[in-house]
Amino acid sequence: MKWSINQKKAIDALGRNVVVSASAGAGKTAVLTERLTKRVAIDHVPVTSILAMTFTEAAAAEMKDKIYIYKKMK
Repeated sequence: MKWSINQKKAIDALGRNVVVSASAGAGKTAVLTERLTKRVAIDHVPVTSILAMTFTEAAAAEMKDKIYIYKKMK
């Protein structure tokens, strides 16, 4: 996926919390999923130490599924 400059900044930010706020369909779930996946896979952050909040159960399920799939591939 091609990320915008602001999306890339949110994905790559280290050592701080990040709030991703945008309109519906802007890619928030994709950005958060990419960010969390990188933290777990590259930076070895334990999944149990991550708090990710979304507005829908569907978005939360999507993030969990993608992170789980990514972890299994690595």
